[in-house]
Amino acid sequence: MCNTCGCNITPGNEHLVQGDGRHAQTTDGKAAVEVLQGLLSENDHQAAHNREHLDHHGVLALNLMSSPGAGKTRLLEATIEALGPELRIAVIEGDLETENDAERIRAKGVPAIQIATGSACHLDAHLVHQALHRLDLSQIDLLFIENVGNLVCPASFDLGQHRNVILISVPEGDDKPAKYPVMFRAADLVLCSKSDLLPLMPEFDPERAERHLRALASTAPFESISARSHADLEPWLHWLRDELQAQRARLELGRTIRPNHQRDGEHRSGLTGMAAPGHHHHHHHHEPAHTHG
Repeated sequence: MCNTCGCNITPGNEHLVQGDGRHAQTTDGKAAVEVLQGLLSENDHQAAHNREHLDHHGVLALNLMSSPGAGKTRLLEATIEALGPELRIAVIEGDLETENDAERIRAKGVPAIQIATGSACHLDAHLVHQALHRLDLSQIDLLFIENVGNLVCPASFDLGQHRNVILISVPEGDDKPAKYPVMFRAADLVLCSKSDLLPLMPEFDPERAERHLRALASTAPFESISARSHADLEPWLHWLRDELQAQRARLELGRTIRPNHQRDGEHRSGLTGMAAPGHHHHHHHHEPAHTHG
């Protein structure tokens, strides 16, 4: 994560470092470190609340991460086409600017909330919290959070999701897990996207990409997919159905799950107990998101 470029400050958490914000005043000489640590702590607190709120409504939330252009939005479009008849889906879109991706999702008849991060190259839990206020979670089974295209910073910020899905596309090259270990160690599933291009790009070897992933001690499933064909999406669709079933089973036991998470050498994942149903830090008011045919 960038300690110097300012990407750790987003429109969602900037109130914490401005004016009389909780982290506006810091000890001389340690300001940058203290602000960063404070923001990460605040982010984790907000993420836990987001997850509790999603669990309360029975929603499974997935964080989609990749470099720009790996095919996240196209994958979502194809997923909505395949699963829309059986599952209620919503999407939170993260980009520096524009509503382009959200408009593509809305065109599929699914609610989509666009988050413009400005200069921040990742989403954080505060931004996602604001977006959750604009969704009627009681009408959602599956929530996709499409993070900003970036293979560095997003892995360090818990959003309150349950699983991390990372795309590596064929045109990018098969060495991405080796080059960006923090991101790929955080994966609960790695999708090799645009696999229909493999005949045109024999220099990309899916087995080599998976070997790079396994060298990080990752046990995340690795699947090759193409959004151009529903048949080529089957491993992904099967995984989604299994995860949703597992989420519902956890909720019946009063439990939740956190995704793999990587920060400064830390690696954690696993089940945790949930707060009693209805226990929230504050009350949420929802405005249903507008959908466009």
